[in-house]
Amino acid sequence: MSFLDDYAQITGHDVIEHLRQLAAPFSGAKVVHVNSTRVGGGVAEILTKMIPLMQELGINASWEVITGESQFFECTKGMHNTLQGNQIHLSDKLLEVYERTNAENAESLRASLTEADFVFIHDPQPAALLQHFPNRKGKWIWRCHIDASHPYRPVWKYLRQFIAPYDASIFSLAAFARELPHPIYLIPPSIDPLSDKNIELKPDAVRQVYEKYKLDSERPLILQVSRFDRFKDPIGVIEAYKLAKKYLPSLQLVMAGGEATDDPEGSVVLSEVQEAARGDSDIHILLLPSDAHLEINALQRAADIVLQKSVREGFGLTVTEAMWKGKPVIGGDVGGIRLQVINHHTGFLASTPEGAALRIRYLLYQPEKIGEMGEKARVFVRDNFLITRHLREYLALMVALLYESQDRIELSGSSLNQ
Repeated sequence: MSFLDDYAQITGHDVIEHLRQLAAPFSGAKVVHVNSTRVGGGVAEILTKMIPLMQELGINASWEVITGESQFFECTKGMHNTLQGNQIHLSDKLLEVYERTNAENAESLRASLTEADFVFIHDPQPAALLQHFPNRKGKWIWRCHIDASHPYRPVWKYLRQFIAPYDASIFSLAAFARELPHPIYLIPPSIDPLSDKNIELKPDAVRQVYEKYKLDSERPLILQVSRFDRFKDPIGVIEAYKLAKKYLPSLQLVMAGGEATDDPEGSVVLSEVQEAARGDSDIHILLLPSDAHLEINALQRAADIVLQKSVREGFGLTVTEAMWKGKPVIGGDVGGIRLQVINHHTGFLASTPEGAALRIRYLLYQPEKIGEMGEKARVFVRDNFLITRHLREYLALMVALLYESQDRIELSGSSLNQ
């Protein structure tokens, strides 16, 4: 039995049959995805399952990862931050490293990319590869996972020169899209319901994380899972917890995160978080390895409420994961969180620590609301944010490029705009 049939148990057989129909014209086609890390972050998690799903559909799909030294990732982290609105000057030296690193990677990837029918380039890190493939065979697509709604103009102008020649671009939301001289597609990210991070768990697995991290199963628990990144506002999470704890003295907070190989700022932010948590034994800061998927799953299931108090967010797959597990999410009123957290229905949007604390208190004082919102959240994810929908939209994009369809197509289902 095909493992696509396992997804049919969740999505319905008609969804899988539609995927097979869309993929039929691309049987044997070479499709390559390129990003900057194989572990850590939502892009790597999506590609870990997207590639074998494409292969299962008869597509010759592969995944390449570019490499670089510390200055390259310092530069691309700066690009990430400036696309999200920070005004950071990137020196000529760093930009030279960026261009040289892309040129070096182009040589090592030449055999793989030149003959590809479709190449998906993810985020700024490998964006400059395209200029080194003047004789490329296939269509190249730049996929932006970042909230680029208000980019720092000098850096966007610099990056745009590399992105403009692509055959198409993908953004997660219409608000993130930038004006470019090629077709633009809107495709939100997704989660894999059959991954270790999202599969159903036995009660023993949840009990074990309580024991391992010395958590009290009889007391309310709030959780944020994310990189230790200032855009995730971990200090704001601690402030919200402390405000709520004045009224709920038994409250516990877990902040679980990991490190990504392409994020040089993570250790600095982690130190700041540990300092802010100092002296409170009910704040648990967990630095988890990149493969701790079952533990993250168990922690999300153990939590009463999940937070994602980002101040900028491309999408926020940890929001999707928590909602899939039937948890109400209190999220920052930004970016892709707005697409998922329907205020007062699947969770709450909050812009300040005070607002988040108020919603924590509201839910914990009315536990029936936790179950009610959690059930709505799970159904919303099933209908809109599973990897089968994501794959369908990638295939539809490939069909559109193959037949050179109209300049702007929104492939998301109408239910996303409710």
